[in-house]
Amino acid sequence: MKCKVISLDAKEMGSVELNKDVFGLPVRADVLARMVNWQLAKRRAGTHKTKGISDISGTTAKPYKQKGTGRARQGSLRSPQFRGGAVIFGPVVRSHAFDLPKKVRKLALKTALSSKAADGKIVVLDSTKLDKPKTKELATRFKKLGWESALIIDGAEVNANFGRAARNLRNIDVLPQQGINVYDILRRDLLVLTKDAVSHLEERLK
Repeated sequence: MKCKVISLDAKEMGSVELNKDVFGLPVRADVLARMVNWQLAKRRAGTHKTKGISDISGTTAKPYKQKGTGRARQGSLRSPQFRGGAVIFGPVVRSHAFDLPKKVRKLALKTALSSKAADGKIVVLDSTKLDKPKTKELATRFKKLGWESALIIDGAEVNANFGRAARNLRNIDVLPQQGINVYDILRRDLLVLTKDAVSHLEERLK
């Protein structure tokens, strides 16, 4: 699977062969859905909490005597039926994360890459090297290339000038190669990989 390599100036810089075992798999929506749900569940803080009856401050005395009042028996003013009382079965602080096998996670990443390749939404970039961290200049280059919504995957480290210039651009995400993930791939229209990122992904996922 051949893909042409371009520069930030929209010039052709040759081509690269994409591995079919990484970029040519059939698209499985079920695997992608499992992976996205797993990622979003891990993101959740889980700090929601309501007060149970032991957390409510107040008297422990019985509100009134058991019998003879004509009202329902009550044991505590901290019970949920009273104003300011406890919440029954409310949320507690917990982790929302769940296990997902490594094989499924690996397959999901390859499937996401294959999905973009099948749609013709993968671009291979020669380099992200910039002389100056100028957002306006980079925005002009992206406009010339037609990149409005893109995830850009750089090498082991994001080029400092490129990262600073792209930081304030709307719908543009920049990540190092080890940070590539299914959710970010799917939420942007275009996937831009540097040549270093392509070789790293093929080495990691083949």
